[in-house]
Amino acid sequence: MGNPLIGVAFHWLGGLASASFYVPYRGVKRWSWEVYWLTGGIFSWLLAPWFFAGVQTNDLLGVLAATPLPNIWWPVFFGVLWGFGGLGYGLTMRYLGLSLGMAVVLGLCTVFGTLVPPLFLGDFHEKLLATTSGNIILAGILLTLVGIIVVAMAGARKDAALSDAEKAAAVAEFNFRKGIVVAIFAGIMSACFAFGLAAGEPIKALSAAAGTGPLWTGLPVLCLVMFGGLLTNALWCGYLVVKNRSAGQWFGRGVATDPAAQTASPEHGATFEPAAIAAGSTTPAKAPMLRNYLLCAVAGIAWYFQFFFYTMGESQMGTYGFSSWTLHMASIIIFGTLWGFAFREWKDAAPRVRGMVWGGVAILILATIVIGYGNYRGA
Repeated sequence: MGNPLIGVAFHWLGGLASASFYVPYRGVKRWSWEVYWLTGGIFSWLLAPWFFAGVQTNDLLGVLAATPLPNIWWPVFFGVLWGFGGLGYGLTMRYLGLSLGMAVVLGLCTVFGTLVPPLFLGDFHEKLLATTSGNIILAGILLTLVGIIVVAMAGARKDAALSDAEKAAAVAEFNFRKGIVVAIFAGIMSACFAFGLAAGEPIKALSAAAGTGPLWTGLPVLCLVMFGGLLTNALWCGYLVVKNRSAGQWFGRGVATDPAAQTASPEHGATFEPAAIAAGSTTPAKAPMLRNYLLCAVAGIAWYFQFFFYTMGESQMGTYGFSSWTLHMASIIIFGTLWGFAFREWKDAAPRVRGMVWGGVAILILATIVIGYGNYRGA
């Protein structure tokens, strides 16, 4: 029997991990976007999932070998689609910053990831409309959307009020139009992660039958979904590595500008570091290799931990596990907004706009409490 309150706590830990994963990338020096994104991705999509699943579950390889092929294929397939969302998610952080970028991406992700699975399975009425607890959860979902809209509107007002120089000072590559387009695409595709987890339910049952504890039965499914995400990101980043001839950066042979100060977009590679050029050097300073690899490892593992805690939280939500996605998304936005303020992304915004952001965050916190209560009533 699960405990929804503990489940909410796990989802908040996952949200903190997700909101924090991009922070280490800000410290990566003189690597192109595709180089540090793929380096971190190796840890988050390949190494961490298999390591933690191998440690925390029983007979991982035996469970996967006993799984019917369709139950292997569909989580990987949805993982490939989710990979497009994760790719866009990283670009969105570059164009909109941590707080606004997360609000827009995760808003759409919340809607699709929470509501589509019950609709697809045909139990939307049974889970959300026919019971008091379901109605409470639906109210919490609607509150989440309101909070997301408020935060996004604050970001739009900030964008309208600031000069180009002020936007660049807060977010080096700020581009509201490009960021919104990428964010919409990323939000829709990122919701496929929830579909991948739903498709892997039979694997969870097999893992439980093999003796795995209830908190960890979702870890084998993560191996498959995140492998699908790896395929998408590796293909795109590999294309950019070839196009931009940036493979040498992994070995310290080529350098790019710092991620926070790149003047070219991630799609088109990076320029040399302005400071080195200004000093008259034709050979920019080499990248700090050990530091870069460590920071990418931390970022990648933090990215994985959001889903590590997500599966733990979902295991405690009982019949209303579908609402886990809403809790996860709301907590990411809350912590992402806090990081945005910590990095002074809103320092030039008017006090009324900053107050609007905090109002949106307060609504999201309330929504999390409402959804948690609804799950508690239904447990």
